[in-house]
Formats: sequence, structure tokens, C-alpha cells
Amino acid sequence: MKLKRILRHLGMTDWQVRRLFSPHTLHAIEAAIKEGEQSHAGQVRFAVEGALHTSALFRDVSAREQAIEVFSLLRVWDTELNNGVLIYLLLADHDVEIVADRGIHARVGAQAWESICRVMEAAFRQGRYEEGALEGIRAVTRLLAEHFPAGGPRVNELPDRPVVL
Repeated sequence: MKLKRILRHLGMTDWQVRRLFSPHTLHAIEAAIKEGEQSHAGQVRFAVEGALHTSALFRDVSAREQAIEVFSLLRVWDTELNNGVLIYLLLADHDVEIVADRGIHARVGAQAWESICRVMEAAFRQGRYEEGALEGIRAVTRLLAEHFPAGGPRVNELPDRPVVL
């Protein structure tokens, strides 16, 4: 457990999260997910968390571990084609994680997801939160459209609305 990390998490307020991810930005994220899902048969969720709960901090839970927990909590794994993708942002750690279900992950691989995360993190470091989120969603959409193109009637299995935890 690192003191610097604990202080970052304790210092992250709900106000800061709402400032960076305003209702306008959350609406833009939802619209991008909705639009993107017209081109593929996958499901995309976006979750942003300001800071970890104190108990998770003392257990030294990593952003990746928390993203996997959120993937489960939001039931992203529960899609017919196993092609759900979670884009998770932990603001206090300045970390983006993408967790993809086995159907899409087997076709894409960790390196592609990691590349999208780095592009998003670079935008966030420059203070471009909305743009970085939309860039990430578009990149995930391209991969899903390539590997799971839309075909036939589309069922939206998961909500498109981003989640602020």
C-alpha cells in the first residue's frame, strides 16, 4: 500500500468526477455507444469511478482488479455472443482498463485493448476527458464491427448509459 495512492484516492471528490464527466459528457458517451452498436453485434459499457473505497485501498486492489469486479457487477459478461466490452476509468489512479468477454477477447487480444487504453489515458492527461472517452469508444466499436458485424435484428442486451460509481 502506497501512501501517495491513498492520498490521491482520499482527495478525489464527487464534485471532481462530476466536473470531468458532466451530464453533457455522459450524454455524449451514451450517444456514441448507441450509435456504435448499430454497426456491430457487441455490447459496450463505460464506467468511471473517482476513487476506490477505503477497504479496497487497504487491500491494495489494482485498477485492473476493480475493472474485473465492475465487469461482473454490470453483467457485461452476460451477452449471448460473449462479446461485451467494459471501458473502465479509475480517475484517482489515472488508469483506463478495458475488460472484454471471451468471445471478442479471443479475436482481438490484450495488445489491442492496451493500445486503446493508452490513447485514452494520453487524452485524459491533456484534460480532454470527453474526447478521450469518445476516441476509446470509437476504437472499441471498430474492433467489434470487424469481428462481430451487425446482421439482422439487433437486440440491445445492456444499457448504453455510462455508469458513474
